[in-house]
Order: sequence, then C-alpha cells, then structure tokens
Amino acid sequence: MAARHDLSTDPRLQEELLQARRGTAFFARKLNELTDAELDGGTRLPDWTRRHVVAHVGYNARAIARLVEWAATGVETPMYPSPEARNHEINFGATLSPIALRNLFDHSAVHLSVEWRDLPDANWANEVRTAQGRTVPASETVWMRTREVWIHAIDLDNGATFNDIPAPVLERLLKDITGAWKTRGTDTGLLIKVNDTAGNGADLTFGDTSATDPTVITGPLPAVVEWATGRGTASVTTAGPKTNTTTPPAPKWI
Repeated sequence: MAARHDLSTDPRLQEELLQARRGTAFFARKLNELTDAELDGGTRLPDWTRRHVVAHVGYNARAIARLVEWAATGVETPMYPSPEARNHEINFGATLSPIALRNLFDHSAVHLSVEWRDLPDANWANEVRTAQGRTVPASETVWMRTREVWIHAIDLDNGATFNDIPAPVLERLLKDITGAWKTRGTDTGLLIKVNDTAGNGADLTFGDTSATDPTVITGPLPAVVEWATGRGTASVTTAGPKTNTTTPPAPKWI
C-alpha cells in the first residue's frame, strides 16, 4: 500500500523536499496567472517562449522521476535517451494545446512528488546518473528539481524575481555555480562578494580568492545569483584593474 506521507525520516532531506515543493507551487502560481494566449509570449531565455519553459519543467519532472525509480528498483532508467531526445521532447511539448501543456506540468509534478514520498530511507543513498553524466545519490534529485522550478518561475517573465527565492536556495545555487566555474577554471581573476546575506550581517565570498587584482562583482544575494545564472546585471557593481569596468557576462554554468 502506498504511503500517505514521506517515508524519509531525515530532517535535512525533509526540509529540502519542502523547498522543492514550495518551488513547484510557486511555479504553478506564476503559470496559472498567465492566460492561454500569454503562453505564446517570450521569456528571459533566448529563443524560448513560455511554452518551451513549461514543457521543459514538465518533462524535467518526468526525467527526475525516472532517477528516483532507478533508486527504488535498481533498474537503470536514465533521465533522457540522449541530449537530442531531450531537445526534441521540449520542442514537441511547446506545440501542445494550452490545456495539455498545463496538464503536463501538473501531472508530472504530482508523479515526482509521489516517487519521492514512497522512497524508503535506505534508498536515498542509491546512486543514479544525471543527464550531464554525474553519478550522485538519489537525494540529489531533490536539489536538481528545486533549482529548476525556482529559476524557471522567473524565466516565465511574469513578475517573479530572484528576491522571491528563499535565501538558503539562493546560497546553495551560488555555491553550485561558483563551484562549477572553479572546476572548469573559468573563474580565474573573478571574485564575487555578496553583501549582508539574508539580512544577518554576514558576507559571502566566492571565486578566485587568490587573484591579486581581480574583477570584483558585488551586490545583494538575489542580484548576484541573477547575474551568476546569466539573467541580468541589475543591482550588482563591478570593480577591477580597468577603469570604467563594465559588468562582464558570467561564465557558463550548465
């Protein structure tokens, strides 16, 4: 008999599941504010309409659910057969009728939540493989979904901003992004400073801390994450070895 509540008893994981579900609810609210005709409108992502964003978020839930099923059964079920298949799926989803597109989001979100709910404690440590080829524990799927729903709710370009994202999610996003830059060596000479994180007086520093004369990006946490994800430069300042330094584009993240 299926559980009526999450089988996981790990307090940290329970909190992460809550953030993922809150993000899903936030995306749903911003989607439901749009009329069917407005789904044809543009987004904060080049070449993608709102239809593409909704299709991507819906199919992403299905793909992550496959990883959770993998952790539950031990049977390998990749997120996507190939990058080409993923792109084709999104482009196809963007052609669906408005009601079908909305149902795709709703049903896939419920399916993923149920897969998480019914995964026993012992299975959360089982390893699965992401679309980027990383081997991670099944618990990582919760964070994978969290960042998708929160960021893409903003990409709908329907009034949501990075200020709507909870501070713990923003901090983890920035750690992920700057960690990826460091691994690739693309943060050389780039220092990121966050002022007064979550209003608690603490500052955060990321990037090339060993640089003698770095380009320094400074701002409040939401603004710095907005810049780091490649979605704008508002409310960040830039200083560096060159006079009249303009804010550079952030290095590639994903």
